[in-house]
Amino acid sequence: MQDLITPSQDTANNKQPVQDTQQAYCNSNLSKSAYAESIHNSTYRGQGWSTQRIAITALLCAVSAISTLVLEFPIMPGITYLKYDPSCVIAVLGGLLFDPVVGLTISIIPYLVHVATSSGIYGTIMAIIAAVSYVMPPVLLYRWHKTQHSLIVGLLVGSICSIIVCIVGNLLITPLYTGMPIAAVTGLIVPLIIPFNVIKSVLNSALALALFVPVSRAFTRSTKH
Repeated sequence: MQDLITPSQDTANNKQPVQDTQQAYCNSNLSKSAYAESIHNSTYRGQGWSTQRIAITALLCAVSAISTLVLEFPIMPGITYLKYDPSCVIAVLGGLLFDPVVGLTISIIPYLVHVATSSGIYGTIMAIIAAVSYVMPPVLLYRWHKTQHSLIVGLLVGSICSIIVCIVGNLLITPLYTGMPIAAVTGLIVPLIIPFNVIKSVLNSALALALFVPVSRAFTRSTKH
């Protein structure tokens, strides 16, 4: 004989699918936001310029400055004066750990030491505009939407901005400081300027993506002690 379902039993049975659907929805949301939540919890975002914040920013600036002097190496065959260093990666990490102001600070201050080197004012200006144009897009975009996808898109946008800025900068600044004709600079865009900045951006983006999660978690653990 078929069992009869009383009104109370019917209500209980109807509630179960609803509860299952709500649980599945919550699990889906947690899965989608797992990256953002883990990074948000593992980053240090102090309020204002505290002593600790200033000290860490200064430390990152020092590490970045040292990397521009010690860790630079040529990445274009036969072109020894165009060198790569990971200073932009440090600026991106600093901006992601704190905020865009810190990222901007680390994108400018470390390069000022090059005024006293063979790079001079010309090399310093070019390095700063290249760094700022690369660092700010991922830092700003990730601050607005904290997901891995936003970080990847930001790094891609930063790479494109940096390449464009370097092309324009070379066309405007290089003739002023070196006396090189604009036509000669234009002739270097495709064979030299674009390939160098593409390789540089790829290296920076790969390092930033690989280091952000472990660095942010290690950084948070150290600040809690």
